[in-house]
Amino acid sequence: MKTGNGERGTGNGARNAAPVFAQVRGTPSNACAGPARSPFTAPRSLRAQRARGFTLLEMLAVILLIGIAAAAVAVSVSQGLASARVRAASVELAAALRATRAQAIVKGKEQTFALDIRSASYQAAGGKQVALPKGMRLSITSAREDQKNDHTGRIRFFPDGSSTGGHIVLQRGERRWQVNVAWLTGAVSVVTS
Repeated sequence: MKTGNGERGTGNGARNAAPVFAQVRGTPSNACAGPARSPFTAPRSLRAQRARGFTLLEMLAVILLIGIAAAAVAVSVSQGLASARVRAASVELAAALRATRAQAIVKGKEQTFALDIRSASYQAAGGKQVALPKGMRLSITSAREDQKNDHTGRIRFFPDGSSTGGHIVLQRGERRWQVNVAWLTGAVSVVTS
């Protein structure tokens, strides 16, 4: 039996025709092979190495950088805390001086603010002894008659608001604060130096 295209058939189409297999050059012969590789992609072994993760050297470098950053932050925070302590102590000392001046005006008689350099402490008129934070140094410049010995000094305030004047320096490390007392007005001011 002939088909319409000139080939001999069996009546049920091309059922008995032999299958045709073709092999494309450069690809695997099995039908499950993946897509053809582009010439621009990296070989599979290099891509697999990159996808595995970080090397030990890279991890150590990152840990070292984190450690350096943490140390820098710790140093700046500790310096900030130290300067905050000095600032707070100078503000409290200035407040004690102002309170002593106010008592002299209100009571109408001389009041004394005493300072002990050796123990790094001070005492306002009618108040208790206040110790400064550890590691803080203290010095006073006042009238000669107000310095009893080499480690104690005082500043006196009078009923009209004036004082014997002077200045007190608080220092911790490189941070330095100076509390000034004007002799004519008795005004108290805090400056950094």
